[in-house]
Parts: sequence; structure tokens; C-alpha cells
Amino acid sequence: MEEMVEQIELLIEQDNAVQLKKYLNSLNISDVAELIDELPEHGPRLIETISLNRSVNVFRILDFPTQERILKKLSGKRVAELINELPPDDRTSLFSELHGDTVNALILHLSPDDRKEALSLLGYKEDSVGRLMTPDYVAVKQAWDVTRVLSHIRRYGKNSETIDVIYVVDENGVLLDDIRIRDILLVKPETKVTDLMDGRMISLNVTDPQEEAINIFRMNNRVALPVTDDANILLGIVTVDDILWLANEEYTEDIQKIGGTEALDEPYLDIKLTRLVRKRVGWLVILFISEMLTSSAMQYFNDIISIIVPLTFFIPLIMSSGGNSGSQASTLIIQAMALGEITVADWWRVMRREILSGLLLGAILGTIGFFRIFAWSMFSNIYGEHWLLVAFTVGLSLIGIVLWGSLAGSMLPIVMKKLKLDPATSSAPFVATLVDVTGLIIYFSTALVVMHDVIKNAQHAIK
Repeated sequence: MEEMVEQIELLIEQDNAVQLKKYLNSLNISDVAELIDELPEHGPRLIETISLNRSVNVFRILDFPTQERILKKLSGKRVAELINELPPDDRTSLFSELHGDTVNALILHLSPDDRKEALSLLGYKEDSVGRLMTPDYVAVKQAWDVTRVLSHIRRYGKNSETIDVIYVVDENGVLLDDIRIRDILLVKPETKVTDLMDGRMISLNVTDPQEEAINIFRMNNRVALPVTDDANILLGIVTVDDILWLANEEYTEDIQKIGGTEALDEPYLDIKLTRLVRKRVGWLVILFISEMLTSSAMQYFNDIISIIVPLTFFIPLIMSSGGNSGSQASTLIIQAMALGEITVADWWRVMRREILSGLLLGAILGTIGFFRIFAWSMFSNIYGEHWLLVAFTVGLSLIGIVLWGSLAGSMLPIVMKKLKLDPATSSAPFVATLVDVTGLIIYFSTALVVMHDVIKNAQHAIK
């Protein structure tokens, strides 16, 4: 890449347009896109220089901020050419990200039919399958033979998003089946379409959530899926390349939310500092205020702390163990739900597993904590004369806190899903904060039970 960057910079410096075009047209589409990322100030010129077909293919794989920046600096002619040549689904994706005034200006570049099509696609809900689909597909009738089908493909296939799959519709446009192109190519010319139909069709509804489309593609070996309305009228198709882009966006968004921030919606280095702060400050303030409850919990148990001072040594250990177990559980469940491995209906199975795993994990950590205090007490008096009771308190507390953390971390995403909210918002920092506060309550409550006589005697002595 470094070599290519140097070559491009040299050709631009020499103002050698002919050689620049020749060199760019010899590169892969992905290489040109990387060059635009490496040389953002020259991006518009590179798009202007390469052939229209290649510029469209490069433009459609760029991230939105780069697309927007390039559009602002392109000539009016190239903007019109790009907008007209972009596939309908990519054009809809671009328009949905741009400001209304910009979209209105760009739509004017489209032909009347394309304009109507663009407005129709934009009319679907933002996160619906309708926003992903393209109306460019090949449809045939069940009464046709293979010879006629192939003739139809030659005539209209060039404008289709893909010809890997052919769709069978009736005279009213109702979807009947889909047929892979290889099944058509490997039979005799006189074979009827109806003889190739097997009825094993999978389709998406135009109002389905986009996340559902990701799961359906994941579970089925398809390069494209048809999109229908409630009457099963074929409206368009969604192709796997769009699903891959969408899955990447969803994954990135979930990771950011799990980290305790709002989705950035654009690359980290491109987002303005003020927007970056706004995206992060909300959760930080909520978590900060929530953590204040920790000090309230400690104040409530101030008498115990003043009597059994060694208990304070293990507060960071207790808080981090509960938070870590909760964060682990929430991350595992959020990921499992995103992959479709877990649904809301599986809540009891999840709870049962987390109760068992929480008890086992807590027992392991509790045992380590107990023997750590035991070992230290053999060589020093740092934990006082009641070190054994302190050890039991820490050991038993860890069992309860890790169990509670596992339950909270696993159940919160399921509850969020049940409330039709994004499970990723029950992020690891949120779970950790919740378990920190409740963990202290469990810890000191355990101390009250285990060290009851010691605390009672100390209080009498003070009086």
C-alpha cells in the first residue's frame, strides 16, 4: 500500500492525468478504496479520474463519512452519474444517512422512474428489510420453459443485482418459488419452470427487522433472498453483500454499547470531538451517579467497618469479583442473543445454568480468598485476632456475590429484549456498577451474620 500511495502522490504532483487514470484502472476496487482512505484530500480526484463503472463500485464500499466528503467536492456531472448508477439499495442507504436538503438535491439528478423508486424505498421504516432491498431482480413465470427463461435472463439480467437466483411469480406478481441458476443451466431446454420448483422457498417480509434478516441469512446457505409484502407480492431482493455490511455495522454498534457508550455511527477518527464526548458522557454520568450508592452502602455499614477494620481490605476484591462475573455473563448472553442462540423464552434455562455456574465460580474464588487470608495470617497479624471469621466472611460473600453477578448479568439482557429494548444497552459497565453496590450489601450482611458475636461484644464494650 505504501508503494501505491507514493506512486499516486507522484502522478498527482506531476499532474499526469493520463498515467494516473491508467494506473488507477489497473488496481483492484478495494485498493482504490484504501488509497482514498490513505489520501482523503485526493479522494474526489481519484473518483473523478477512474471510469464511471469503477467509480460506482469504489464509492459504494466507502464508509458514509468518506462518501459524504467526496460528494461535496465532486463535479455536478460526476455526482449525477454516480447517483444514477448506484444500485437502488446502496442509493437508499446513502440517502438515509444524508440530511434532507442534500437528499432533495440529489434526487433531482434521478430519472422519474428512479426517483419514484428511491422515494418508495425511503418510505420504509429505517431499520426494516425494505431499506435493504433492491427492486432489480429477474422474475419468470412457471409455465415458461428453460429456453425462454435463458432468453429473458440475457435480456434483463444485466440490470439485475444478481442472477444466481431466479424468482417465479404468477400473473399478479405473487412469489411462488425461487430457483438457483445452476438448476436451470443443467437441464434440457424444453424443461418447464414448474418442473424445477421444489417449494422450499425462504423469503423476508418488507417490514421485518434487519437483524432478523441477518439471522435468516446466517441459518440458510443463500446469496439472495426475496422480499415480499403481506400479500406475498414480490417487491425486491436482499443480497448477501448488503447483509455482510449490515452485520458488521450491528457488531460494531453492539461492541460500542457493551463498552458503555452510545453507537458512534461513524469511524472514531472522523467523529467530531464534541460528538464523541456527547456519545460517551451520558453513560458515564449515569454510572457515576450509580456508583455514589456505593458510598451510601458503606456509610450504612459504618459501625461494622469501624469495629472490624480488616473487612475494608477486601472491598476492592469483593466489588471487582462481582462486577467481573456480571460482565462475563452479560457479554456471553448478549452475544448468544445476537447469534440467535438464545431467545426470551429460554430465560429459565439460562437462569438455571447461571445459578449452577455462579455457585461453582463463587466457590472457587471463595476458596482462594479463604486460603489467601489463612496463609497471610500464619506469618502476620494483619487481619487481627478474628482472622478466621474474616476469612469465612470473605469466602462466603464471594459465593453470594459471584452468583448474584452471574444472575444479574445474564437476566438483564433478556429483560431488555422482553421490553423491546436493545440488549446491548445492558452493558458490562452497567452490570458491573449494579453488582458493585449490591455486592457491598451482600458482603457486609454476611459479615453481620458470621461475626455477629464479635460485633455485638465490641458494641457493648464501646457503650
